[in-house]
Amino acid sequence: MKRITLTIAIIIMAFVSFSQNPLPKGSNQLNFGVGFSGWGIPLYVGFDHGIHQDITLGGELSYRSYHENWNSNTYNHNIIGISGNANYHFNTILNIPSRWDFYAGPNVGFFIWNSPNTYDGNNNSRLGLGGQIGTRYYVSDRVGLNLEFGGGNAFTGGKFGLTIRI
Repeated sequence: MKRITLTIAIIIMAFVSFSQNPLPKGSNQLNFGVGFSGWGIPLYVGFDHGIHQDITLGGELSYRSYHENWNSNTYNHNIIGISGNANYHFNTILNIPSRWDFYAGPNVGFFIWNSPNTYDGNNNSRLGLGGQIGTRYYVSDRVGLNLEFGGGNAFTGGKFGLTIRI
């Protein structure tokens, strides 16, 4: 029993001790998927670039469409979001294995809100400031699954998708 416990402890220490940022300085990745929010189901595509072993800068483009019943009428809305983000990746300071990526940071974006001319509601194009917290799990050296939660910008709920290192 002691040998099994010791072997498991050594294996865990080996995995943890070789942790690194999943997106090294100078590397790039492409993110895409679907979101969840109160305003339809967003589709997104994004790009991240490693500028430091623990910091990335990125951009994102999103689109969503939804229907709203208001004042006995049905209105179709479209929202296009263009945003930029910065993320700090906690792998180094938390000693997280490289298959995992845990990050958080601020974002800023602009929303182009397209509603019918007859709509009297308060849907205006605007600047959005917010933040996000997320995680990725790399199923291979190049492909990962991502899950992110945020507020104040294009995704007031969150998003789920794929990441591909390029």
